[in-house]
Amino acid sequence: MTSTATDVPLIARAHLFGNPERASVHISPDGQYLSWLAPLDGVLNIWVAPVDDPDQARAVTSDTKRGIRIHGWTFEGQLFYQQDVDGNEDFHLYVVDLDTGTARNLTPFKGVTVHVARVSKVVRDRILVAMNQRDPKYFDLHTLNLATGELVLVEQNPDFAGFITDRLYRTHFATRTASDGTSEVFKRNAQGEWALWTTFATEDARTSGPRHLNADASALFMFDSRGRDTAALTRIDLASGATEVVAANSRVDLFSFMLDADTLEPIAYSVNVERPEYVALTAKIQRDLDFLNSRQLGDWHVAARTEDDRLWIISAASDTRPATTYLYDREPQTLRTLFEHRPELAGAPLVPMQPVVIRSRDGFELISYLTRPAGADQPGPLVLLVHGGPWGRDGFGFNAGHQWLANRGYSVLSVNFRGSRGFGKTFVNAGDGEWGRRMDDDLLDAVAWAVDQQIADPSRVAIMGGSYGGYAVLAGMTRNPERYACGVAVVGPSNLETLLASTPPYWESFRTRLMQAIGDPTTEAGLALLRERSPVHQADRIRRPLLIGQGANDPRVKRAESDQMANAMKANGIPVTYVLFPDEGHGFARPENRISFNAITEAFLERHLGGRAEPMREAEWNGSSAEILEGAALLDLPTRQKD
Repeated sequence: MTSTATDVPLIARAHLFGNPERASVHISPDGQYLSWLAPLDGVLNIWVAPVDDPDQARAVTSDTKRGIRIHGWTFEGQLFYQQDVDGNEDFHLYVVDLDTGTARNLTPFKGVTVHVARVSKVVRDRILVAMNQRDPKYFDLHTLNLATGELVLVEQNPDFAGFITDRLYRTHFATRTASDGTSEVFKRNAQGEWALWTTFATEDARTSGPRHLNADASALFMFDSRGRDTAALTRIDLASGATEVVAANSRVDLFSFMLDADTLEPIAYSVNVERPEYVALTAKIQRDLDFLNSRQLGDWHVAARTEDDRLWIISAASDTRPATTYLYDREPQTLRTLFEHRPELAGAPLVPMQPVVIRSRDGFELISYLTRPAGADQPGPLVLLVHGGPWGRDGFGFNAGHQWLANRGYSVLSVNFRGSRGFGKTFVNAGDGEWGRRMDDDLLDAVAWAVDQQIADPSRVAIMGGSYGGYAVLAGMTRNPERYACGVAVVGPSNLETLLASTPPYWESFRTRLMQAIGDPTTEAGLALLRERSPVHQADRIRRPLLIGQGANDPRVKRAESDQMANAMKANGIPVTYVLFPDEGHGFARPENRISFNAITEAFLERHLGGRAEPMREAEWNGSSAEILEGAALLDLPTRQKD
């Protein structure tokens, strides 16, 4: 770390990982009201204000525990939100009375999770929800009247992964994954029965599939990688069967697009190679894109639109500026700043992120992102920050983790290793059977690149990540015991056998694809692969300090995954620090828990990599639910107040 970096003020953890001042801004379909999430007594709740006078905002919910993170509007102007309990992912749906500020739970069913499947501007008195009340494995479709709470069954699900519906909530197509990994698309025939319509071979299944119908249900839009490497957006005329490619990119799959509010035909799509950008499909939308691109907003996207499509909510950010929300009026082409989401970071010593392309040992181009401490001009400590999924991806923009670690004196590198989604079917499928092997090789190649580029001191490299990223930490530290100076694994699978055996019931349609990636326990070869790639069986190889973080209620990566790893290390006499949060699930949602775990992580990295750390404040520790199950003696924590 250079002397310049040590002179940079520490950015408070609370400013990066505490509640934002505002977030998730929406607009009512009639354009009369704004809604957003903001703290009420320290907990995220929904606030509403007239669109022309945001200062008249009032909280319309009063959650006091975990906070609200998902909300939306119906076309009748009803406000709803979804919430689970302590991270268990059994989401219920609530409707808010805007006059009284009271909320009703419309799906109060124990052990049931509900998702909003569609909000139609045609059927305005009901929304479409998917719910696994009848069978925990499969989601049936119901209409839900938010005024009365009436649920009406639309489609009972025999074993489908999902449905394609029209604006009247009628089902037209359904998808299912076959036992060999083929993706099957079914169409309802004239007799009302489901008949196989088309298939995507295993190699195309992760990048292809039906997306939506146009307004009159005469055309189906799909992402399709058949006959090409990257998924194109295609349009199929259902009467004639004629298929046309609407948009395509040779480097990346297409995943996101904007629709005409009336016809539901695509008017623009998003491409994300190193940085995201919109591409217009009509001259009318080109006018909007040109205007917004000329305003130097950074990377922006349309977060919400009014029913008449005149007003857009624009969310924009850059690598050195957190999100800002704007109101764009398309008719006069005016842009009004609504909110900065984290104004406390204005003037903070944020540093730029640099996209880099690293070549793997077998020729893949790994699109990656590097953030260096201010003034860094020589090799120093590096944190390899591994994304989850693994079928996610890292991207450009404001990244609190990057800024935090760079401010503490570490270069930070995030790598889109093989298996990451969005870079074509060859790249995503190259991860199958390669957990803990070639996927790990990509990470090793990225570290070697950073050393070769005089960025990283090879003796001071840490690996950190959550979910699959947590697995990558455990696999990397067992496979390469001398490579990393330390590791931080959050909700990381340690035993792939028990991971498969304990997945949520509603992952049933996803299990085949997961087994394709990590191994099929019903076959001798698959079981051998699962055991070989499970870090828990190699725990005795770990030589360097490990910090584990886990949510007790995680339904995806159960607490047993972290328990097993900590117990295996303890049995082998290897020190481990294990932090459990009894009120969290797959990751840490409560800001008090995020901040306390990151304070522990800072101290851990300072000890083993030599960077800087902001001391943990007593209030930070007392406000969290953290329990230190192993390694308490290795931590210098404040004395926790007794209730």
